[in-house]
Amino acid sequence: MDRHFDDELKELQQDVLKMGIMAEEAIVDSIQALEKKNKNLALKIIADDRKVDEWELRIEEKCVDLLALHQPMAIDLRFITTAMKLNGELERIADLSVDIAQRVLQLADKPLLKPLIDIPKLSKIAQEMVRQSIEAFVHRDIALAKKVIFSDAQADELRNRVQEELINDYMSKDMTTVPRAVPLLLIARHLERICDHATNIAEDVIYMVGAKVVKHHPEELK
Repeated sequence: MDRHFDDELKELQQDVLKMGIMAEEAIVDSIQALEKKNKNLALKIIADDRKVDEWELRIEEKCVDLLALHQPMAIDLRFITTAMKLNGELERIADLSVDIAQRVLQLADKPLLKPLIDIPKLSKIAQEMVRQSIEAFVHRDIALAKKVIFSDAQADELRNRVQEELINDYMSKDMTTVPRAVPLLLIARHLERICDHATNIAEDVIYMVGAKVVKHHPEELK
């Protein structure tokens, strides 16, 4: 019985890992669609979100079954409940990639307002934070989880830089730039929110491994 339970936990971990890969790929594809103004790729991201939703439901059902059938305790209980939380965070990350794809559709037939510099940088931070947060979950790595949390400040800084530039250098000086600037503002915001979700995952991993609550308690990260 115990061996069967262990196998189920390993399968759940692999399912969450696959969900993480799907979420990360959605981020990569959404920014590629933006850079190339590729409407077909943007539409594919939107259509593929159905697969992510189906995978989320599969993981949720598996978690509920494990809780009901095995009534786990201590670390196993924290692992399953953390997997449930990660599942929801990753689904929302994929949803934000869909939001980016929808902004791409708004921009695809218009000339870009400016060369894309900070948004791709922010995207790479988001991708790395998502990847590292899942690695921290798989390897029970508190140090890596903390690294993800500390990376969030850099993401906020880049989001603010994009916002200030678009508002101060373009929108406030020429209102005709608004239709091209607003989608870029939103994309930066979506990427920053992805980083927030990765941070949430990292905080949950720290609780799973060490039973320490760091959400809203930055002093606990020391």
